[in-house]
Amino acid sequence: MQSTPPQTSTAKTTSKTGNGALYGFLAYLIWGVFPLYFDALKPAGAWEVLSHRIIWTLAVCLIALATTGQLGFLVRLARNPRQLGATTIAGLLIAVNWTVYIQAVVSGHTVEAALGYFLNPLVTVALGVVVLGEKLRLLQWVAVAVGAIACVYLAIDYGRPPWISIVLALSFASYGLMKKRIGGSLSAIQSLTAESAVLTPIAAVVLLILAARGDTTFASHGGVHTVLLLCSGIVTAVPLLLFAAAASRVPLVTIGLLQFITPVLQLLCGVVLLGEHMPAARWIGFGIVWIALLLLTIDSLGAATRARRLARAAENCAI
Repeated sequence: MQSTPPQTSTAKTTSKTGNGALYGFLAYLIWGVFPLYFDALKPAGAWEVLSHRIIWTLAVCLIALATTGQLGFLVRLARNPRQLGATTIAGLLIAVNWTVYIQAVVSGHTVEAALGYFLNPLVTVALGVVVLGEKLRLLQWVAVAVGAIACVYLAIDYGRPPWISIVLALSFASYGLMKKRIGGSLSAIQSLTAESAVLTPIAAVVLLILAARGDTTFASHGGVHTVLLLCSGIVTAVPLLLFAAAASRVPLVTIGLLQFITPVLQLLCGVVLLGEHMPAARWIGFGIVWIALLLLTIDSLGAATRARRLARAAENCAI
């Protein structure tokens, strides 16, 4: 049996990692410019946009699964009440996240929404302690504490707690926690299909209510507006699949670093392109959050380096 030359194996690994980093970059890039897409959907309200997003995402996923012969997983999911329940909860959590985010953009609060995604890694770490009983390293504790200080500062600056940021961070972190509990039994597109299927009846009812009240814009604001709403399924599914492809190819630390692309772009979209006001005091609040994220990043990089050293040491001992 002929073994693969080390050089060839290394080249393949490098190529795989490089492709994964590109997929991750593209996923976070698309998520980062979402404010421009949702702003372009005006005058559609958040509930109409959300409903179309759910329905057309399900349509896109069903077509993709039918093409690859994977629709049978829906039958297996329906026969597993525990997994179906967890998927339903995950779907409801992401629906809350989507609703608040869309409402934030269309109401001119994109900057506050961006803050939510800056806070998300810190909230995720905190949930790991509270819900999963995980032990934090010293630097992680410091990062969470600095993040809490930032929230207090921003609450004082806003004159109220930054509710949009808090709800976005909590809902997305909780969604990630629920996905972790579901495990890898479903692929990314299967999971998105199941969550969309659970939410579609609710979305259909919402659209019917809006139509009865005369509050829909789908067919009354020109062909471009209609096409943009129809594309909401594609723009939802594509970055998720890119992210799934990246997550299977690159280390978690790389994903952790790439994730900051999204809130940075959202912040720039809000301030530079959508003209939202950002006073100096608020920049200071964001700066405190960035210090917390820097500490968290340093800790993650250090942990990854130690893990690699231990792995190499174990390999050397085995040899």
